[in-house]
Amino acid sequence: MYLCGLMSDAIKHECGLAFIRLLKPLSYYHQKYGTAFFGLNKLYLLMEKQHNRGQDGAGIATVKLNTEPGHQFMHRLRIGGAQAIAQIFQNISQEVGDLEKMYPEIMQHPGLMKGYMRFMGEVMMGHLRYGTQGKNNVEFCHPFVKPHINPTRNLTMAGNFNLVNTDELFARLGQHPNTTLRESDLGAMIETIHYYLCMADDTNPAQLNIEGILKQATTHFDGGYVFCGLIGNGDSFVMRDPNGIRPCYYYQDDEVVVAASERAAIMTSFNVAQANIKKLQPGHALIVDASGNVTNPEILPARKLTACSFERIYFSRGSDPDIYRERMALGRNLAGTVLQALDNHLRHTIVSFIPNTAETAFYGLIKGLEDYLKEIQIKKILARPDMPENEMRELIHRRVRIEKIAIKDVKMRTFITEDASRNEMVQHVYDITYGTVERGVDTLVVIDDSIVRGTTLKESIIKMLNRLGPKRIIVVSSAPQIRYPDCYGIDMSRMGDFIAFQAAVGLLADNGMAGKLEDIYQQCKAAEGAGTLDKENFVKGVYESFTPEQISKKIAAMLRHEEVTAEVDVIYQSLEGLHDACPHNLGDWYFTGNYPTPGGNRVANRAFMNYMEKQEGRGY
Repeated sequence: MYLCGLMSDAIKHECGLAFIRLLKPLSYYHQKYGTAFFGLNKLYLLMEKQHNRGQDGAGIATVKLNTEPGHQFMHRLRIGGAQAIAQIFQNISQEVGDLEKMYPEIMQHPGLMKGYMRFMGEVMMGHLRYGTQGKNNVEFCHPFVKPHINPTRNLTMAGNFNLVNTDELFARLGQHPNTTLRESDLGAMIETIHYYLCMADDTNPAQLNIEGILKQATTHFDGGYVFCGLIGNGDSFVMRDPNGIRPCYYYQDDEVVVAASERAAIMTSFNVAQANIKKLQPGHALIVDASGNVTNPEILPARKLTACSFERIYFSRGSDPDIYRERMALGRNLAGTVLQALDNHLRHTIVSFIPNTAETAFYGLIKGLEDYLKEIQIKKILARPDMPENEMRELIHRRVRIEKIAIKDVKMRTFITEDASRNEMVQHVYDITYGTVERGVDTLVVIDDSIVRGTTLKESIIKMLNRLGPKRIIVVSSAPQIRYPDCYGIDMSRMGDFIAFQAAVGLLADNGMAGKLEDIYQQCKAAEGAGTLDKENFVKGVYESFTPEQISKKIAAMLRHEEVTAEVDVIYQSLEGLHDACPHNLGDWYFTGNYPTPGGNRVANRAFMNYMEKQEGRGY
């Protein structure tokens, strides 16, 4: 078991996608850039620059254009594990080396190399996987392939998504697929699209209507998604869900068409300015046919934009300029609440962050606190124009106290499985900087991206910080309280895992209202029987009797281990603060329970029913 700190709790999240379509012959890139491997090199860069999005495995697929009959035109390679990207491209490098040893002169002839090298193609995609279903063996790594002797019926697909209606999709098709397909969202998606692909091929085998195929297939999808598909004849497509839940960006010039999950990855890999990169609009597809013609049609009518706010809080790399500014704003927006909790006393307060992902929000928080100090300085100087020089110097040199208190240690493996040994090891995931705190006097304020389960905070971070002897520890979350499961890409699906839910349940018990859980359960059961479980999120009733501040106070009590001597408080970002900082990513269903698709309500209600029935597993 690995003990790792992701938002101080180990959750997994969205996958990463990379797509490249070369618009020129391979000889063009060999002549201009000195290498026929231009496309593969760029695919490697796109994947490495999105490595943060998947460490359970990776895969690539390529299609060769204008392949002679009898020769393979589509190739795929998948590898599981954290080093999958490196291993995939090491395999390709080994293949290149072997070819060069056998036929050294061939390296100057890209057309010949294409015939010998499996992954030298003009159409290619890469995928990085986080296993949201907990199945990390290579069979679940993308891309999936639907093979066929006819190129126009060969389909390979990969994506960043979760669908919440896979059973309905298989039932609609009347299929009983093998285990891998049945237990994978991509399995349901590729089967559906392949079904309509084959229908289109029957109708007009000379020219596929990719736009029409996608319009027929995606009407049945419920979820958040960006997916990519390559067809054996050379057609390819990338599509984004109509709510814009999952992110996708693309770039096009006369040499290449590129799409990826993160804008910064394209900027870095192709050295292009932000202004030249476009967002794939919700419900739209980027389609490149076998001849290289590019279209961007609307496939499904756009719905209310509910782009995932967790992309901005945590998941996407902070090298994107907009994301960097938004994370700064998330921290700055918390400054007022932190000051209120401190009664505006900063002299004996040390501010730090839980490494490494909360660092940008930490800088924003510091800027907000420094703005307060500057206002105090100005007011005092204006009030006392005859202030002695020594007092003025002391005043203007006053700063927010900053220390790197918590240090993220290397990943640690528990080699003993008994609970006592595991708990002892959990404490040491983080280390602390000794000698930074005045014992019994100073307050520690530490900011984290989010508090999901609270396990690492309670068993490791707060206990470690307490060793420094602070009077008080204030844990600040740059995200609001996570109250509801996600079903659009993040592995957060069990109600009992959320410490905000645990706190609400505890408050119900404290106030003699525990029977409300049974009432909500009966509402869910009645809706299930009526076939209306997706019409309303009944789980909202768990929280409706309490303010966010009451829940935060209960969470703080739950996080304070009996060994901890310091006072413990928890401050969460407000919904208003979140939306102010991230105005274009308003997807907040994990905080509010307001799901953008009907399937979300069904997932929340089923997750609650699983909790009440003490059943493990996802709510979808």
